Amino acid sequence: MTHTTWPASLTATLPLDHDAATLIGRAWDPRVAGPSPVLVTADEVRDLSGTFATVSELMSADDPAAAARAAAGAVLGSAEEILAATMRRDRSATRFLSPIDLQCVKAAGVTFAVSMIERVIEERARGDAAEADRVRAQVLEVIGGDLGAIEPGSPGAMRLKSYLIDQGLWSQYLEVGIGPDAEIFTKCPVLASVGTGDEIGVRRTSEWNNPEPEVVLVLDGSGRILGATLGNDLNLRDYEGRSALLLPEAKDNNASASLGPFIRLFDERFSLDDVRRAEVELRVQGEDGFELRASSDMSLISRDPEDLVSHLLGPHHQYPDGAVLYLGTLFAPTEDRGEPGAGFTHRVGDVVRISSPKLGALVNRVAHSETCAPWEFGVGALMRNLAERGLLR
Repeated sequence: MTHTTWPASLTATLPLDHDAATLIGRAWDPRVAGPSPVLVTADEVRDLSGTFATVSELMSADDPAAAARAAAGAVLGSAEEILAATMRRDRSATRFLSPIDLQCVKAAGVTFAVSMIERVIEERARGDAAEADRVRAQVLEVIGGDLGAIEPGSPGAMRLKSYLIDQGLWSQYLEVGIGPDAEIFTKCPVLASVGTGDEIGVRRTSEWNNPEPEVVLVLDGSGRILGATLGNDLNLRDYEGRSALLLPEAKDNNASASLGPFIRLFDERFSLDDVRRAEVELRVQGEDGFELRASSDMSLISRDPEDLVSHLLGPHHQYPDGAVLYLGTLFAPTEDRGEPGAGFTHRVGDVVRISSPKLGALVNRVAHSETCAPWEFGVGALMRNLAERGLLR
């Protein structure tokens, strides 16, 4: 394969303005056989575990960015060396992990008009990629117009709903796309997400799937939005297309949720408005020479990030250890990879690079979930490790 994005360099991984960024990650330290929160700069990676045992605990500080800088402890190594070990998947070396730990991993679905239409197509094609082209043309002919201009839950949205019902095209995906309630689902269990350099998994039985490049918000237990990272909300389109009740099988599999490379905390140089304006780039490179490039413009999102957070957390639901929220994607691949009309689907060995100038780049290689490293380090293992290290207070 030529012009590969694997392995990633430190320069390509960090935000363009990394000198002005407060970057938080997690690193596996083989000397203590466990993970530590870390502060990452272009030069070094500093251990925060002497003050904050978990990233979740750091996020509960009044000012996490200032707290991280004040708590910076021993140097675990250079950022370049640790990233190189991460990309080699060297389990004996200090390496980066997913940048979150005890936070619940949630995702918002159908937050862009293009994504919404594609979900309708999935449903009506019943998971058959070859049928999707025909259904796509039919749906777009009937719907027409600019669905992105519709404010979810508004009187105009309700009029559109009535029209679509009359046309026999109403769908549960259009309900969450333009109705009053957002779709919020669990992407993976606590501690089950993977980080940059890891394999990302698709089920061996899936024949139609794709990456979903997204910006991911990081929240504390009170609902404060503290920063952001990048994520891949990998989706099995054939599973979800057969039935929305198969969403857990479509979304939550071994190694199917990636996050990273690092959390960028909000400060005077980076804010929620930067998230609202973010451009997210996707590049997929296959061992067969296939290449796909696409982008997602956060300014086109149909529900504001703060509105999505209000659907996630409030009097109706609490997350005492914090949460992260995938914000959804504009990306809906229709480019044929093989036979005409079959659309795009992953193949083992694909390298997926998701990037944004102020958040850096998240890189993963596609493998079958059944062959990815099994998820073994859960909450119990983390608590035992922290106790052995004397970090539980």
